[in-house]
Amino acid sequence: MTPTPSQRNSGNPATQAQINQTVKQQREQKRQEKLAEYQKHLAKRRRSKIVWWSVGSTAAVVIVALVAASFIFAPQPAPKYTAGSDGADIEGVAVYENTTTHVEGSVAYPQSPPTGGPHNAVWLNCGIYTEPQQNENAVHSLEHGAVWITYDASLVKGDELDALRAELPSTYVVLSPYEGLDSPIVLSSWNHQLKVDSADDARIPQFLEEYWRSQDVPEPTAACTGALDGPGKL
Repeated sequence: MTPTPSQRNSGNPATQAQINQTVKQQREQKRQEKLAEYQKHLAKRRRSKIVWWSVGSTAAVVIVALVAASFIFAPQPAPKYTAGSDGADIEGVAVYENTTTHVEGSVAYPQSPPTGGPHNAVWLNCGIYTEPQQNENAVHSLEHGAVWITYDASLVKGDELDALRAELPSTYVVLSPYEGLDSPIVLSSWNHQLKVDSADDARIPQFLEEYWRSQDVPEPTAACTGALDGPGKL
């Protein structure tokens, strides 16, 4: 019970002492209440910090894991080759002379796969194919500076085929199986051809570096897209 003004100034010393004691108790109670409220507030802040620290730490771990995974599992960039030719001497490369003209129908090519010669007016879009392609369209792609890599599907498959794909540039290359090859893998550019036995042959990247987008083709600046998608294109 809160003392009235008359009680706080009682003339009786005993009564006045009791009044003073009651006031002190009330003040102390209020102080303790404020202190308890402040401590409660501090405890709440500490809990919040712990929660946010835990959430932040977990989020940081997740972000680091995601970044690491993006580097580990991201597709490796396609090998880069320099357009043009340096005149490098690559062992086993056969050189031919072929003329260029547009024709209709099939052509009997002197090389298999062909390395040039008469061809269809529509070129084969560069890319990876799981089925054999028409010679006359693929030769037109060679005319534009593409490299045509053909392989014996009965011999080159699984890890071997994956290793071969890993050597490919991202553009101006055609990869497809080919029937009747006399070598597991054959690389052809306009008027040049290399035959190898396996995908780990060091001459494959050498051939690509030398003849990929060569300037010594009939149409070195022409596109290798925007025309014909053959069967089995990935």
